[in-house]
Amino acid sequence: MANHSVSRRELLAGAGAALAVGGLELSTPAAAQQSGAGDPPFKLGTITYNVPKDWDLATLLNICPKAGLSALEFRTTHKHGVEVTLNSAQRAEVKQRCADAGIRQTSLGTVCEFHSPDPSVVRKHVEDCRQWVSLAKDIGALGIKVRPNGLPKEVPVEKTLEQIGKTLRQCGDYAQDAGVEIWVEVHGGGTQEPANMRKIMDHCGHKSVGICWNSNPTDVKNGSVKESFELLKPFLMNVHINTLWGPYPYRELFSLLRQTGYNRYTLCEVGTPVKAEDGLLFFQCYHGLWRELARG
Repeated sequence: MANHSVSRRELLAGAGAALAVGGLELSTPAAAQQSGAGDPPFKLGTITYNVPKDWDLATLLNICPKAGLSALEFRTTHKHGVEVTLNSAQRAEVKQRCADAGIRQTSLGTVCEFHSPDPSVVRKHVEDCRQWVSLAKDIGALGIKVRPNGLPKEVPVEKTLEQIGKTLRQCGDYAQDAGVEIWVEVHGGGTQEPANMRKIMDHCGHKSVGICWNSNPTDVKNGSVKESFELLKPFLMNVHINTLWGPYPYRELFSLLRQTGYNRYTLCEVGTPVKAEDGLLFFQCYHGLWRELARG
């Protein structure tokens, strides 16, 4: 996951900037439901990294629908408590509470990674991945997010990329059996380079394994993300977005998502926590800016 960290003051100032773009009004569930010809085929949600990392599940399910958000990715270790330690009754409760709130529990944000040169470490992460797949199945999530987290210096780059890809293929087999997808975040020093991620996915070659676009600075080539997007487009299953008021070319990215027929979710991954009392305003403004940038 990218660490797009900004101060709380900057967060609220940036969110407030949504009101100034094109004379935007605060986004609300009613406004979100008034779809028009210019609305994108994809929707807005959030991951719990990092704006709402300190919000419990009840707070998440209260604020997100009010702000017009429709999806959640539960990142492990955060206060929501959606973890592999939940028993079957607790998993059923999470599924029902999300449904009652009108929230799609899209995914689980794990820290499973497969780049280590130590085979025992890789095996442990594979087993962890299996447990997360089981949880995703039980709560009705589309997929789980995994990641590479860099390139070991003592191993040739091509060997590591091949290892990650082939391990992902193994994970894809039991994910497919569970009716769940594996989303590989474009993440980590060296591994977040689109050309390297493409090699990982070519080594994997599994229909249940795709990428999670992560809106990294390394996507941008000569001011555009088109080259990187075209390279990874065949594997696109999920999208993380961050500071919409920053330099990243989101209007272009959203246009490319439209052109490719992407109709899932773009999930907010701004890197600084926001207190719950500020959360509704922040996400309303974030949604308003998102709608302007994604407008067709």
